[in-house]
Amino acid sequence: MARRIGSRYTAHQILGRGSAGTVWLGEGPEGPVAIKLLREDLSSDQELVGRFVQERTALLGLEHPHVVSVRDLVVDGNDLALVMDLVRGTDLRTRLDRERRLAPEAAVAIAADVADGLAAAHAAGVVHRDVKPENVLLDMQGPLGPGGSHRALLTDFGVAKLIDTPRRTRASKIIGTPDYLAPEIVEGLPPRAAVDIYALATVLYELLAGFTPFGGGHPGAVLRRHVTEMVVPLPGIPDELWQLLVQCLAKAPASRLRASELAARLRELLPMLAGMPPLDVDEPDTDPAEETAEELSGAAPAAGQPVRRRGAVPLVPGAKPSDSNRDTHTSMRVPAPDELAGGAHGTARAPRAAGAPRPGSARNRAVTRRRRLTLAVAATLLAAAGLATWLTTTDDTPPPPPDTENSAPAVP
Repeated sequence: MARRIGSRYTAHQILGRGSAGTVWLGEGPEGPVAIKLLREDLSSDQELVGRFVQERTALLGLEHPHVVSVRDLVVDGNDLALVMDLVRGTDLRTRLDRERRLAPEAAVAIAADVADGLAAAHAAGVVHRDVKPENVLLDMQGPLGPGGSHRALLTDFGVAKLIDTPRRTRASKIIGTPDYLAPEIVEGLPPRAAVDIYALATVLYELLAGFTPFGGGHPGAVLRRHVTEMVVPLPGIPDELWQLLVQCLAKAPASRLRASELAARLRELLPMLAGMPPLDVDEPDTDPAEETAEELSGAAPAAGQPVRRRGAVPLVPGAKPSDSNRDTHTSMRVPAPDELAGGAHGTARAPRAAGAPRPGSARNRAVTRRRRLTLAVAATLLAAAGLATWLTTTDDTPPPPPDTENSAPAVP
């Protein structure tokens, strides 16, 4: 059923849903548009409405071939909406769900498009803060690019900033999607342009591998990995591409490239990636001990419980898959310093080598038991060897008694 959005727009049908609102196919004075209608509880928040109006100039002024432009912002009664360009195509998550991973040339071409869009946004002083496949649209009507890729456009600029109001999130909350959150956000630092670079590098890793570098399991475990673990290498890609990924996934924001630099470097790599097939890599298992908060404390998984494969983490517990992978925002507690540093009550882990079991996991406990058994056997063998050596070198025969009959008397 059609509904009016303000005085100029009509929403005809729902295109998708997310935790921030609903996207509609709409019609305006200049033709078809996409209308993102924010949740009603957001529209009733006067502080957020004020910020919505304040951000109008910045959002409307952001125009770039790789950015979905915002045409209008509507505040009308209970309706709070962004009117955007309509992109005839699909989002990157849908393509990943269908193909699992992309050929390196296509993956790098898409990432370069997104980096170009980020460069324009950062130059205008706008940080996206929620770069992920759901927020990358693929224009199916335009010409094909390198590796058969479609032109990529980044959407939902400003939504994270609009929702991230001090009263709504306070100092103890963070906004974003766990798989793509930069370490500095997990540690409670304000988001700068470098957080978008980290998120885009995570997306590129996912396009190549079919899974995110630190995702899987309980969201709390995902957050800790961003801070404490090093990225696992991807075999089969040129070293130049791998070093670029490592640099943009650096824990220190200052070590990452700027968006314009990343876009240029990625396009330089395209010729060497031509014709490469998608990578053949094994997706890591998520440890059963990290599936729930209880299991994070060391409890064993329930008998027969399936092992979830690593991938994007649904943000709304119990949400249907068709909806959960479209969710844009979530609020989570910022870990305390002792939790990130470890210690008596900490939960963070030191970086581990690729392939090594995670502490607390079933595999880790099995390895620990084997080591203890090996040490016990070795100690037993050493003790036995020491006893045998002592027996062969020690004379246990008592000395003969003194000859009192032939001995001379003692001289006084």
